[in-house]
Amino acid sequence: MNPLLGMLGLCARAGALVTGEKACIQQIRSGKARAAVLDGAASDNAVKAVTQACQTHGVPLVRTGPLELGDAIGKPSRMAAVVTEPGLAARVTEIARSQNT
Repeated sequence: MNPLLGMLGLCARAGALVTGEKACIQQIRSGKARAAVLDGAASDNAVKAVTQACQTHGVPLVRTGPLELGDAIGKPSRMAAVVTEPGLAARVTEIARSQNT
């Protein structure tokens, strides 16, 4: 299994994950989001909105493959999520960076 997806599942089970585009943007703007995750199959509008919010508020953004995010967190239709717990968010971004190098 992909370590990033496993960590996202752990975040969901720990209650440290908020899902859904609107809820995620609200968490980013309020300063509660520590990392954001976008599914590879997210719509162009969702990608644009979440990316802009992350850039504006300095929140790291991670991308998964198409339809991987929802499966990893047990909510198949979800295309966006934010990690609200700092330690878990740091681990998510660390894993994502190591997979991209």
